[in-house]
Amino acid sequence: MADLLPILIPIAALIIAVVILFTIIGFKKKDTQGNKKKVRGKDRNTIIKEANRRLSQNPKDADALLALAELYYREGQFEKAMRTYEILVEICATNPDLDEFEITLKYALSAMKQKRYEEAYKSLVIARSIKQDVFEINYNLGFLEYHRKSYEKAAKLLSMARKDQPEHVETLRYLGLSLFKLQKYPESVSLLRKAIDLEPDDKEVLFIIAQAYHNLGQNEQAIKIFTHLRPDPVWGPNAALYAGTIHLNTRQFQRAIMDFEIGLKHQDIKSEVKVELKYRLSVCYIQLQEISQSIRYLKEIEEEFPGYRDVPSLLSKYGELNTNRNLQVFLISPTSDFVTLCRKISLYFFPGAKVKITDVSVNKNEYADILCEVSTKKWEDIVLFRFIRTTGQVGELILRDMYARSKEVKAGRGFCLTAGEFSEGAKQFVEARLIDLIEKDKLLEILNSLN
Repeated sequence: MADLLPILIPIAALIIAVVILFTIIGFKKKDTQGNKKKVRGKDRNTIIKEANRRLSQNPKDADALLALAELYYREGQFEKAMRTYEILVEICATNPDLDEFEITLKYALSAMKQKRYEEAYKSLVIARSIKQDVFEINYNLGFLEYHRKSYEKAAKLLSMARKDQPEHVETLRYLGLSLFKLQKYPESVSLLRKAIDLEPDDKEVLFIIAQAYHNLGQNEQAIKIFTHLRPDPVWGPNAALYAGTIHLNTRQFQRAIMDFEIGLKHQDIKSEVKVELKYRLSVCYIQLQEISQSIRYLKEIEEEFPGYRDVPSLLSKYGELNTNRNLQVFLISPTSDFVTLCRKISLYFFPGAKVKITDVSVNKNEYADILCEVSTKKWEDIVLFRFIRTTGQVGELILRDMYARSKEVKAGRGFCLTAGEFSEGAKQFVEARLIDLIEKDKLLEILNSLN
């Protein structure tokens, strides 16, 4: 044993030295890790100072970067937070100690705050591939899908977000808007009403609710909201356009005029809304036979928006009507006034003769038939007049119908009058029949002579 001592003593010394060395290294490692963990727990200035010191030695020091990113995120410095989280995202692949999900999510949320939606969208998709049942992911992705017009995806994501936070107003808002775009109006109204209860000043949501009511045929509720929104500087012009259109379609022309005029009083109106307000206002005045007022707006439209819809043809048509009262009565006046004028025209054809009107019939305000017994010194006959209320082209079919009617009533002669023109087929049909065709130019002569 004594012989082995010279050998055992160096070996023991070596083992003790190795143990001491590893112990020192372990303490250093623990101390280093402890220091790293302590970076995030100190005050702001110390965190920044220590993190920057360590990053100057190692630009990819994960703990220092994470400390800075979390600090910037808490303080709302989202541009700096986004840049820092972006570096951390890159080193996640080589550092298993980093929480890839949390870092990716914070990067995406920082991008959302900066309205850098493309970067946010990509990162949120990645984060959702790791965890799906997270409110921040489902809400923000739903918000982005809505603005990308992917309404089905938006509705699905926002429905999942709503399960986590049923009273979150923005979730209710965008879920309701998505369902409106998908034409699921009852569900949309239900959600948007809840959103408006939580956020009463949201005019856009109010406007969409009114639109949904209108699409559901519940115009009374829609009108109440549109009327309430008419004075609003942003939504007022559109609300006035909708309210006026509902009143126009229900033939409440005076109310429609009020709506459209209120809409036009706003200062900042989108051009497409402005022109439509003026166009529908002109239609109201036409319906009320206030032609000069209608022409005023039609001319304004033609100056600002040349060739808009059928404005040129309306100007041509009603510009002439404005100067010829009888033509106006012939084309657009109530049926009773139209028939009275037709009776006068019937008498015009046979001056000096004895004319007895025996029958008057009107077909859906499209045309009127007047049957007369005409007696002169030389002849007596039954004459059928047909007055057609159009400025367009009259075809052969309506003349075939007139010819059949004349045979029924045993009329020996017929006159067909229109403010438009007859087709070639119509003219060929009457060549061998005793029906005279009176087109616009001749009709205008007759109407002017009646004045």
